[in-house]
Amino acid sequence: MHHTYTLDLSMILSAVIMVVTFIGIFTEGLHGLHRTKFALLGALTMIVVGQVFGFYSPSKAIEAIDWNVVFLLGAMMTIVSIMIPTGGFEALAFKIADLSKGRLFLLLVLMGTAVAGISLMLDNVTTVVIFGPLIILICRTLAVNPVPYLLAAALLSDTGGVATLVGDPPNLMIGSAADISFNSFFLHMAGLVVVAYFATILTLRFLFRKELSVTPLTPDFSQVEELKDKTTWYISLAVLGFMVVLFIIHHALGWDAWMVATIGLTILLFLSPKTDMDAAFSRIELTLLAFFIALFVIIGGVEQTHFLEYLGGFIEPFVKSDLLVASITLMWVAAILSAMIDNIPFTAAMIPIILGMESQGINVAPLWWSLAIGVGMGGNGTHLGSTANVYIVTISERLAKEKNDPSLAITPGLWFAKGTPTMIATLITSSFLMWLFFDFFSTPIH
Repeated sequence: MHHTYTLDLSMILSAVIMVVTFIGIFTEGLHGLHRTKFALLGALTMIVVGQVFGFYSPSKAIEAIDWNVVFLLGAMMTIVSIMIPTGGFEALAFKIADLSKGRLFLLLVLMGTAVAGISLMLDNVTTVVIFGPLIILICRTLAVNPVPYLLAAALLSDTGGVATLVGDPPNLMIGSAADISFNSFFLHMAGLVVVAYFATILTLRFLFRKELSVTPLTPDFSQVEELKDKTTWYISLAVLGFMVVLFIIHHALGWDAWMVATIGLTILLFLSPKTDMDAAFSRIELTLLAFFIALFVIIGGVEQTHFLEYLGGFIEPFVKSDLLVASITLMWVAAILSAMIDNIPFTAAMIPIILGMESQGINVAPLWWSLAIGVGMGGNGTHLGSTANVYIVTISERLAKEKNDPSLAITPGLWFAKGTPTMIATLITSSFLMWLFFDFFSTPIH
Protein backbone atom coordinates (compact mmCIF):
# COMPACT_ATOMS: atom_id res chain seq x y z
CA MET A 1 0.00 0.00 0.00
CA HIS A 2 1.77 3.09 -1.21
CA HIS A 3 0.29 6.50 -0.47
CA THR A 4 1.63 9.67 -1.92
CA TYR A 5 0.23 12.55 0.04
CA THR A 6 -0.15 16.01 -1.45
CA LEU A 7 0.09 19.13 0.66
CA ASP A 8 -3.33 20.45 1.72
CA LEU A 9 -4.74 23.08 4.09
CA SER A 10 -5.06 20.82 7.12
CA MET A 11 -1.40 19.73 6.73
CA ILE A 12 -0.25 23.35 6.56
CA LEU A 13 -2.33 24.35 9.59
CA SER A 14 -1.13 21.45 11.74
CA ALA A 15 2.48 22.02 10.68
CA VAL A 16 2.29 25.74 11.50
CA ILE A 17 0.85 25.05 14.97
CA MET A 18 3.57 22.47 15.62
CA VAL A 19 6.41 24.71 14.38
CA VAL A 20 5.21 27.79 16.31
CA THR A 21 4.81 25.71 19.49
CA PHE A 22 8.26 24.15 19.09
CA ILE A 23 9.82 27.60 18.58
CA GLY A 24 8.14 28.71 21.82
CA ILE A 25 9.46 25.60 23.59
CA PHE A 26 13.03 25.99 22.33
CA THR A 27 13.35 29.72 23.01
CA GLU A 28 12.37 29.24 26.66
CA GLY A 29 15.54 31.08 27.75
CA LEU A 30 14.67 34.19 25.73
CA HIS A 31 11.12 34.90 26.85
CA GLY A 32 11.26 33.27 30.29
CA LEU A 33 7.97 31.39 29.81
CA HIS A 34 8.18 27.72 30.79
CA ARG A 35 8.13 25.33 27.84
CA THR A 36 5.20 23.38 29.33
CA LYS A 37 3.02 26.50 28.98
CA PHE A 38 3.76 26.61 25.24
CA ALA A 39 3.19 22.87 24.89
CA LEU A 40 -0.23 23.11 26.57
CA LEU A 41 -1.19 26.14 24.47
CA GLY A 42 -0.08 24.34 21.29
CA ALA A 43 -2.03 21.21 22.24
CA LEU A 44 -5.25 23.15 22.85
CA THR A 45 -4.83 25.16 19.64
CA MET A 46 -4.29 21.93 17.69
CA ILE A 47 -7.50 20.39 19.09
CA VAL A 48 -9.65 23.48 18.45
CA VAL A 49 -8.27 24.21 14.97
CA GLY A 50 -8.43 20.50 14.16
CA GLN A 51 -12.07 20.37 15.18
CA VAL A 52 -12.96 23.46 13.12
CA PHE A 53 -11.19 22.10 10.00
CA GLY A 54 -12.29 18.52 10.59
CA PHE A 55 -8.95 16.73 11.04
CA TYR A 56 -8.78 16.38 14.86
CA SER A 57 -11.05 16.11 17.89
CA PRO A 58 -10.75 15.92 21.70
CA SER A 59 -11.32 12.15 21.61
CA LYS A 60 -8.62 11.67 18.95
CA ALA A 61 -6.31 13.82 21.10
CA ILE A 62 -6.78 11.45 24.05
CA GLU A 63 -6.01 8.49 21.77
CA ALA A 64 -2.82 10.21 20.56
CA ILE A 65 -1.32 10.30 24.07
CA ASP A 66 1.16 7.50 24.70
CA TRP A 67 -0.02 6.61 28.22
CA ASN A 68 2.64 3.89 28.46
CA VAL A 69 5.31 6.61 28.63
CA VAL A 70 3.33 8.87 31.00
CA PHE A 71 2.48 6.14 33.52
CA LEU A 72 5.93 4.56 33.40
CA LEU A 73 7.63 7.90 34.13
CA GLY A 74 5.12 8.77 36.84
CA ALA A 75 5.54 5.43 38.61
CA MET A 76 9.36 5.54 38.44
CA MET A 77 9.39 9.12 39.78
CA THR A 78 7.25 8.03 42.74
CA ILE A 79 9.53 5.07 43.50
CA VAL A 80 12.53 7.43 43.55
CA SER A 81 10.71 9.93 45.77
CA ILE A 82 10.22 7.11 48.30
CA MET A 83 13.92 6.14 48.07
CA ILE A 84 15.47 9.63 48.41
CA PRO A 85 14.54 10.32 52.09
CA THR A 86 16.06 6.99 53.23
CA GLY A 87 19.57 8.44 52.88
CA GLY A 88 20.72 5.45 50.84
CA PHE A 89 21.99 7.50 47.91
CA GLU A 90 24.05 9.73 50.28
CA ALA A 91 25.61 6.66 51.87
CA LEU A 92 26.51 5.37 48.39
CA ALA A 93 28.06 8.70 47.32
CA PHE A 94 30.21 8.97 50.44
CA LYS A 95 31.29 5.34 50.09
CA ILE A 96 32.56 6.24 46.59
CA ALA A 97 34.36 9.34 47.90
CA ASP A 98 36.00 7.19 50.57
CA LEU A 99 37.09 4.59 47.98
CA SER A 100 38.78 7.22 45.79
CA LYS A 101 41.18 8.18 48.64
CA GLY A 102 41.73 11.67 47.22
CA ARG A 103 42.65 10.50 43.70
CA LEU A 104 40.59 12.89 41.64
CA PHE A 105 40.44 11.01 38.33
CA LEU A 106 39.40 7.89 40.23
CA LEU A 107 36.70 9.93 41.99
CA LEU A 108 35.46 11.14 38.60
CA VAL A 109 35.41 7.60 37.21
CA LEU A 110 33.66 6.09 40.26
CA MET A 111 31.07 8.88 40.51
CA GLY A 112 30.46 8.77 36.77
CA THR A 113 30.11 4.99 36.80
CA ALA A 114 27.62 5.10 39.69
CA VAL A 115 25.57 7.73 37.87
CA ALA A 116 25.70 5.83 34.56
CA GLY A 117 24.73 2.59 36.36
CA ILE A 118 21.79 4.15 38.18
CA SER A 119 20.66 5.82 34.92
CA LEU A 120 20.08 2.34 33.50
CA MET A 121 17.06 1.92 35.79
CA LEU A 122 16.04 5.41 36.90
CA ASP A 123 15.71 8.11 34.28
CA ASN A 124 18.77 10.34 34.01
CA VAL A 125 17.06 13.51 35.26
CA THR A 126 16.26 11.78 38.54
CA THR A 127 19.82 10.46 38.77
CA VAL A 128 21.44 13.90 38.50
CA VAL A 129 18.87 15.44 40.83
CA ILE A 130 20.04 12.91 43.44
CA PHE A 131 23.77 13.10 42.72
CA GLY A 132 24.27 16.79 41.82
CA PRO A 133 24.02 18.14 45.40
CA LEU A 134 26.05 15.18 46.74
CA ILE A 135 28.89 15.87 44.29
CA ILE A 136 29.00 19.51 45.40
CA LEU A 137 29.10 18.41 49.04
CA ILE A 138 31.97 15.97 48.43
CA CYS A 139 33.97 18.48 46.35
CA ARG A 140 33.56 21.10 49.07
CA THR A 141 34.91 18.65 51.61
CA LEU A 142 37.90 17.93 49.33
CA ALA A 143 38.29 21.67 48.51
CA VAL A 144 38.27 21.00 44.74
CA ASN A 145 36.25 22.58 41.90
CA PRO A 146 33.04 20.53 41.41
CA VAL A 147 32.66 21.47 37.71
CA PRO A 148 34.44 18.40 36.18
CA TYR A 149 32.43 16.00 38.39
CA LEU A 150 29.09 17.73 37.75
CA LEU A 151 29.75 17.69 34.00
CA ALA A 152 30.82 14.03 34.16
CA ALA A 153 27.60 13.19 36.05
CA ALA A 154 25.40 14.86 33.42
CA LEU A 155 27.32 13.47 30.43
CA LEU A 156 27.49 9.93 31.81
CA SER A 157 23.85 9.91 32.92
CA ASP A 158 22.89 10.82 29.35
CA THR A 159 25.22 8.12 28.00
CA GLY A 160 24.13 5.44 30.50
CA GLY A 161 20.48 6.22 29.90
CA VAL A 162 20.82 5.18 26.24
CA ALA A 163 21.36 1.54 27.23
CA THR A 164 17.89 0.62 28.48
CA LEU A 165 14.26 1.10 27.58
CA VAL A 166 13.57 2.92 30.87
CA GLY A 167 16.84 4.89 31.08
CA ASP A 168 15.75 7.91 29.10
CA PRO A 169 12.33 9.32 28.06
CA PRO A 170 13.10 9.19 24.27
CA ASN A 171 13.87 5.46 24.62
CA LEU A 172 10.45 4.89 26.18
CA MET A 173 8.84 6.74 23.29
CA ILE A 174 10.80 4.78 20.67
CA GLY A 175 10.28 1.44 22.42
CA SER A 176 6.58 2.08 22.86
CA ALA A 177 6.09 3.14 19.21
CA ALA A 178 8.23 0.41 17.63
CA ASP A 179 7.18 -2.25 20.15
CA ILE A 180 10.77 -3.02 21.24
CA SER A 181 11.11 -5.18 24.34
CA PHE A 182 13.32 -4.35 27.33
CA ASN A 183 15.68 -7.23 26.43
CA SER A 184 15.98 -6.40 22.76
CA PHE A 185 16.71 -2.77 23.62
CA PHE A 186 19.42 -3.70 26.11
CA LEU A 187 21.02 -6.27 23.77
CA HIS A 188 21.32 -3.74 20.96
CA MET A 189 22.47 -0.81 23.08
CA ALA A 190 24.57 -2.17 25.95
CA GLY A 191 27.82 -2.84 24.06
CA LEU A 192 27.66 0.45 22.25
CA VAL A 193 27.03 2.35 25.49
CA VAL A 194 30.00 0.67 27.21
CA VAL A 195 32.29 1.87 24.40
CA ALA A 196 30.73 5.37 24.49
CA TYR A 197 31.20 5.39 28.27
CA PHE A 198 34.95 4.79 27.91
CA ALA A 199 35.13 7.41 25.15
CA THR A 200 33.42 9.92 27.48
CA ILE A 201 35.73 9.20 30.43
CA LEU A 202 38.88 9.46 28.29
CA THR A 203 37.70 12.70 26.68
CA LEU A 204 36.96 14.21 30.11
CA ARG A 205 40.32 12.99 31.43
CA PHE A 206 41.98 14.95 28.63
CA LEU A 207 39.77 18.07 28.77
CA PHE A 208 40.01 18.44 32.56
CA ARG A 209 43.65 17.36 32.89
CA LYS A 210 44.48 20.58 34.78
CA GLU A 211 41.58 20.39 37.26
CA LEU A 212 42.20 16.70 37.92
CA SER A 213 45.87 17.18 38.77
CA VAL A 214 45.41 19.38 41.87
CA THR A 215 46.01 17.93 45.33
CA PRO A 216 42.78 17.78 47.37
CA LEU A 217 42.41 17.96 51.13
CA THR A 218 42.33 14.51 52.70
CA PRO A 219 39.21 14.31 54.83
CA ASP A 220 37.89 11.11 56.31
CA PHE A 221 34.68 10.01 54.60
CA SER A 222 34.39 6.74 56.50
CA GLN A 223 32.49 8.23 59.47
CA VAL A 224 29.50 9.33 57.42
CA GLU A 225 25.94 9.39 58.74
CA GLU A 226 24.20 6.03 58.73
CA LEU A 227 21.15 5.28 56.61
CA LYS A 228 18.14 7.19 57.93
CA ASP A 229 15.69 4.43 57.02
CA LYS A 230 17.43 1.12 56.37
CA THR A 231 14.24 -0.91 56.01
CA THR A 232 12.73 1.21 53.23
CA TRP A 233 16.08 1.50 51.40
CA TYR A 234 16.67 -2.26 51.31
CA ILE A 235 13.02 -2.98 50.44
CA SER A 236 13.29 -0.44 47.58
CA LEU A 237 16.43 -2.14 46.25
CA ALA A 238 14.71 -5.54 46.41
CA VAL A 239 11.66 -4.14 44.58
CA LEU A 240 13.91 -2.60 41.88
CA GLY A 241 15.62 -5.99 41.48
CA PHE A 242 12.23 -7.67 41.11
CA MET A 243 11.26 -5.02 38.54
CA VAL A 244 14.38 -5.78 36.47
CA VAL A 245 13.24 -9.41 36.29
CA LEU A 246 9.74 -8.31 35.23
CA PHE A 247 11.18 -5.90 32.65
CA ILE A 248 13.16 -8.78 31.18
CA ILE A 249 10.03 -10.91 30.76
CA HIS A 250 7.43 -8.16 30.24
CA HIS A 251 6.99 -8.93 26.53
CA ALA A 252 6.38 -12.61 27.24
CA LEU A 253 3.72 -11.63 29.81
CA GLY A 254 2.05 -9.38 27.25
CA TRP A 255 2.58 -6.30 29.44
CA ASP A 256 3.71 -2.79 28.60
CA ALA A 257 6.59 -1.35 30.62
CA TRP A 258 4.25 0.91 32.66
CA MET A 259 2.60 -2.19 34.09
CA VAL A 260 5.91 -3.36 35.56
CA ALA A 261 6.64 0.06 37.09
CA THR A 262 3.14 0.24 38.59
CA ILE A 263 3.47 -3.26 40.09
CA GLY A 264 6.83 -2.28 41.60
CA LEU A 265 5.38 0.94 43.02
CA THR A 266 2.34 -0.79 44.52
CA ILE A 267 4.47 -3.50 46.18
CA LEU A 268 6.84 -0.85 47.55
CA LEU A 269 3.95 1.18 49.01
CA PHE A 270 2.64 -1.89 50.84
CA LEU A 271 6.05 -3.08 52.06
CA SER A 272 7.09 0.34 53.40
CA PRO A 273 4.03 1.21 55.53
CA LYS A 274 5.73 4.31 57.01
CA THR A 275 5.73 6.00 53.59
CA ASP A 276 3.64 9.15 53.57
CA MET A 277 1.53 8.77 50.41
CA ASP A 278 0.98 12.51 49.93
CA ALA A 279 4.70 13.22 50.24
CA ALA A 280 5.62 10.39 47.85
CA PHE A 281 3.23 11.57 45.15
CA SER A 282 3.87 15.29 45.67
CA ARG A 283 7.42 14.90 44.33
CA ILE A 284 6.30 13.63 40.92
CA GLU A 285 7.40 16.09 38.24
CA LEU A 286 3.91 16.83 37.01
CA THR A 287 5.26 19.66 34.84
CA LEU A 288 7.30 17.17 32.83
CA LEU A 289 4.37 14.75 32.52
CA ALA A 290 2.08 17.59 31.37
CA PHE A 291 4.76 18.53 28.81
CA PHE A 292 4.73 14.95 27.46
CA ILE A 293 0.95 14.75 27.29
CA ALA A 294 0.75 18.07 25.43
CA LEU A 295 3.50 17.00 23.01
CA PHE A 296 1.72 13.75 22.19
CA VAL A 297 -1.48 15.71 21.51
CA ILE A 298 0.36 18.13 19.17
CA ILE A 299 2.15 15.38 17.24
CA GLY A 300 -1.14 13.42 17.13
CA GLY A 301 -2.80 16.34 15.36
CA VAL A 302 -0.01 16.55 12.81
CA GLU A 303 -0.23 12.78 12.29
CA GLN A 304 -3.97 13.00 11.55
CA THR A 305 -3.25 15.27 8.58
CA HIS A 306 -0.50 12.89 7.29
CA PHE A 307 1.93 15.82 7.10
CA LEU A 308 4.75 13.75 8.61
CA GLU A 309 4.23 10.98 6.03
CA TYR A 310 4.35 13.71 3.39
CA LEU A 311 7.75 14.75 4.80
CA GLY A 312 8.78 11.10 5.03
CA GLY A 313 8.15 10.81 1.30
CA PHE A 314 11.16 13.05 0.69
CA ILE A 315 13.43 11.02 2.99
CA GLU A 316 12.26 7.63 1.71
CA PRO A 317 14.31 7.41 -1.55
CA PHE A 318 17.43 8.30 0.46
CA VAL A 319 16.72 5.48 2.95
CA LYS A 320 15.96 2.99 0.18
CA SER A 321 19.15 3.73 -1.72
CA ASP A 322 21.56 3.15 1.20
CA LEU A 323 20.22 2.08 4.57
CA LEU A 324 23.62 2.22 6.34
CA VAL A 325 24.36 5.79 5.22
CA ALA A 326 20.80 6.81 6.06
CA SER A 327 21.10 5.29 9.56
CA ILE A 328 24.41 6.98 10.36
CA THR A 329 23.15 10.28 8.90
CA LEU A 330 20.02 10.05 11.06
CA MET A 331 22.23 9.41 14.11
CA TRP A 332 24.27 12.58 13.53
CA VAL A 333 21.28 14.74 12.53
CA ALA A 334 19.35 13.51 15.59
CA ALA A 335 22.37 14.25 17.79
CA ILE A 336 22.98 17.76 16.43
CA LEU A 337 19.29 18.70 16.61
CA SER A 338 18.94 17.20 20.10
CA ALA A 339 21.93 19.25 21.20
CA MET A 340 20.34 22.44 19.92
CA ILE A 341 16.82 21.68 21.09
CA ASP A 342 15.45 19.24 23.65
CA ASN A 343 15.64 15.63 22.48
CA ILE A 344 12.04 14.80 23.50
CA PRO A 345 10.16 16.91 20.89
CA PHE A 346 12.61 15.83 18.18
CA THR A 347 11.98 12.15 19.01
CA ALA A 348 8.22 12.76 19.05
CA ALA A 349 8.38 14.26 15.55
CA MET A 350 10.65 11.53 14.09
CA ILE A 351 8.67 8.51 15.33
CA PRO A 352 5.67 8.90 12.94
CA ILE A 353 8.03 9.53 10.00
CA ILE A 354 9.84 6.23 10.65
CA LEU A 355 6.52 4.42 11.27
CA GLY A 356 5.30 5.80 7.93
CA MET A 357 8.32 4.30 6.15
CA GLU A 358 7.74 1.00 7.93
CA SER A 359 4.19 0.93 6.56
CA GLN A 360 5.73 1.25 3.05
CA GLY A 361 7.57 -2.01 3.73
CA ILE A 362 11.02 -0.50 4.38
CA ASN A 363 13.21 -2.21 7.01
CA VAL A 364 13.40 0.59 9.58
CA ALA A 365 15.10 -1.41 12.38
CA PRO A 366 18.48 0.37 12.08
CA LEU A 367 16.71 3.74 11.97
CA TRP A 368 15.13 3.12 15.38
CA TRP A 369 18.53 2.28 16.91
CA SER A 370 20.18 5.27 15.21
CA LEU A 371 17.45 7.58 16.51
CA ALA A 372 17.88 6.28 20.07
CA ILE A 373 21.68 6.62 19.91
CA GLY A 374 21.53 10.06 18.30
CA VAL A 375 19.06 11.67 20.69
CA GLY A 376 20.78 10.07 23.70
CA MET A 377 24.37 10.97 22.87
CA GLY A 378 23.33 14.28 21.27
CA GLY A 379 21.90 15.38 24.61
CA ASN A 380 25.53 15.88 25.66
CA GLY A 381 26.35 18.50 23.06
CA THR A 382 24.96 21.60 24.79
CA HIS A 383 23.53 22.55 28.15
CA LEU A 384 20.04 22.49 26.58
CA GLY A 385 20.40 18.98 25.14
CA SER A 386 18.66 17.19 27.99
CA THR A 387 16.71 18.04 31.11
CA ALA A 388 19.52 16.51 33.18
CA ASN A 389 21.98 19.06 31.75
CA VAL A 390 19.70 22.00 32.49
CA TYR A 391 19.46 20.87 36.12
CA ILE A 392 23.24 20.50 36.52
CA VAL A 393 23.82 23.98 35.03
CA THR A 394 21.20 25.46 37.38
CA ILE A 395 22.77 24.05 40.56
CA SER A 396 26.28 25.07 39.47
CA GLU A 397 25.08 28.65 38.87
CA ARG A 398 23.40 28.69 42.28
CA LEU A 399 26.65 27.51 43.90
CA ALA A 400 28.67 30.18 42.05
CA LYS A 401 26.31 32.87 43.35
CA GLU A 402 26.42 31.55 46.92
CA LYS A 403 30.21 31.37 46.95
CA ASN A 404 30.64 34.51 44.85
CA ASP A 405 33.03 32.54 42.65
CA PRO A 406 32.18 32.61 38.88
CA SER A 407 34.58 29.70 38.19
CA LEU A 408 32.08 27.35 39.85
CA ALA A 409 29.36 28.05 37.28
CA ILE A 410 28.95 25.82 34.22
CA THR A 411 28.31 28.42 31.51
CA PRO A 412 26.91 27.53 28.05
CA GLY A 413 30.39 28.31 26.68
CA LEU A 414 32.11 25.97 29.12
CA TRP A 415 29.57 23.25 28.31
CA PHE A 416 30.22 23.75 24.61
CA ALA A 417 33.99 23.48 25.17
CA LYS A 418 33.74 20.22 27.15
CA GLY A 419 30.40 18.67 26.19
CA THR A 420 30.58 19.04 22.41
CA PRO A 421 33.94 17.22 22.01
CA THR A 422 32.53 14.47 24.24
CA MET A 423 29.40 14.20 22.08
CA ILE A 424 31.53 14.01 18.90
CA ALA A 425 33.78 11.32 20.45
CA THR A 426 30.77 9.16 21.37
CA LEU A 427 29.13 9.69 17.95
CA ILE A 428 32.30 8.65 16.12
CA THR A 429 32.56 5.44 18.19
CA SER A 430 28.81 4.77 17.77
CA SER A 431 28.96 5.31 13.99
CA PHE A 432 31.93 2.97 13.74
CA LEU A 433 30.10 0.26 15.74
CA MET A 434 26.93 0.77 13.67
CA TRP A 435 29.01 0.26 10.49
CA LEU A 436 30.88 -2.73 11.94
CA PHE A 437 27.77 -4.55 13.25
CA PHE A 438 25.27 -3.23 10.73
CA ASP A 439 23.85 -6.71 10.05
CA PHE A 440 23.01 -7.03 13.74
CA PHE A 441 21.37 -3.58 13.94
CA SER A 442 19.42 -4.09 10.72
CA THR A 443 17.79 -7.35 11.86
CA PRO A 444 14.03 -6.64 11.82
CA ILE A 445 12.71 -6.00 15.34
CA HIS A 446 9.79 -8.41 15.12
